[in-house]
Amino acid sequence: MAIIRKAEDADKADVWPIIKAVIAGGDTYVNASDSSKEEMLAYWFSPEKYVFVAEENGEILGTYWLKANQPGLGDHIGNAAYMVSPHAKGKGIGKMMALHSIEEAKKIGFFAIQFNFVVKSNTAAVNLWKSVGFEIIGEIPDAFRHSKLGLTNAYIMYRKL
Repeated sequence: MAIIRKAEDADKADVWPIIKAVIAGGDTYVNASDSSKEEMLAYWFSPEKYVFVAEENGEILGTYWLKANQPGLGDHIGNAAYMVSPHAKGKGIGKMMALHSIEEAKKIGFFAIQFNFVVKSNTAAVNLWKSVGFEIIGEIPDAFRHSKLGLTNAYIMYRKL
């Protein structure tokens, strides 16, 4: 069974292939598929983020981060991003990280979590977030240039903690 733990610098080498595989599809994340390893690891592990990994038998199967969605007077609402290794899809890693992140967000002191940008066609993610209590509170028309579908809407999703 997988465990979730705080990420360490040594995990970056194992997190990078997950990031690379996820952004390569051009169907779920706004990051360009040709983004460099340095750029993406600097983004994923930036200092304001609490970064975690899901690990099973010494192998990292997924990663997520939490941070304040806004600075100052908006810093009581969290924001997060999640990635699962393609070969670990269907193992429940995403849901495990989702539930873990909700508990971690409470520990940090966030009152809620808001996802600013969930690609509407990413039904696996939308359904996962709904299953753990998130609701769609807005829709942004033509917000994402999907690699196969063209201009695609994105949802804003929210869950009070």
